[in-house]
Amino acid sequence: MRIGIDLGGSKIEALALDARGRELARQRVATPRGDYRATLAAIAGLIEQLETRLGQTGSIGVGIPGALSGASGRVKNANSTCLIGQPLDRDLAARLQRPVRLANDANCFALSEATDGAAAGAAVVFGVILGTGVGGGIVVDGRLLEGANRIGGEWGHNPMPWITPDEAARACYCGRRGCIETYLSGPGLCHHYRQRCHATAERVETIVDAAAAGDTDAEAMLARYCDWLARGLATVINLLDPDVIVLGGGLSNLECLYQQVPERWPRYVFSDQIHTRLCRARFGDSSGVRGAAWLWPQGPGPV
Repeated sequence: MRIGIDLGGSKIEALALDARGRELARQRVATPRGDYRATLAAIAGLIEQLETRLGQTGSIGVGIPGALSGASGRVKNANSTCLIGQPLDRDLAARLQRPVRLANDANCFALSEATDGAAAGAAVVFGVILGTGVGGGIVVDGRLLEGANRIGGEWGHNPMPWITPDEAARACYCGRRGCIETYLSGPGLCHHYRQRCHATAERVETIVDAAAAGDTDAEAMLARYCDWLARGLATVINLLDPDVIVLGGGLSNLECLYQQVPERWPRYVFSDQIHTRLCRARFGDSSGVRGAAWLWPQGPGPV
């Protein structure tokens, strides 16, 4: 049995899978706000409850909104700030008396979809999160490619390519300007819509609804968003040349992406043919917790 934990800012979800990837049980609790020790206790409690309920123990994988530093082995770049600087995997392992594997939540998403999701069987998979932020993960031959600096797939903090004079580069929280995330995240799309169309929009749904009602400005904004996504993914294709790109996160529900982006990216990809497939995640919001479970593809022993 494999147990996956999705550690989010508002909830912690636990999922148990059998050897074939079938769901055995699922449970969630609210994330303790700003309390690291309470968060450890909540994760351990969920695992204990699942194992008691199912009558067996399992391997443990955890997806977090951040990553482990290769230098210190402690959490970095987490928007749940109480995790920063903490040896989360080691603390959980000590508490649970077994090894724990930990990975970035976008990496878990990519691993889930490459293992038994929309990209199952593909040799090279790039998983994309389009939501409050923009993240990504790379899976090659069924294994995560985290990289020497453990930032594999972090395309959201590369600059948006081929910017036109009317596409002003916006400041990013990372300290630079014009990052892909400032264009393709939900807040980024809303910002550019307000700036270009002089209309109010705090949520992407406002833009989508306006476009559906025939608002030409909103329609043009979504078309531009598709072009931005095509540009950003073209750089991924030029570098990684994946078999499949899988989209997740709230903006992956935009139907226009799956037709317009592949129609637009040939003008940016350095090839006379493009076989890369763009698709929606099979498991949706569950991909993160499933991918955490799949951090142990061969069970609890060495991989």
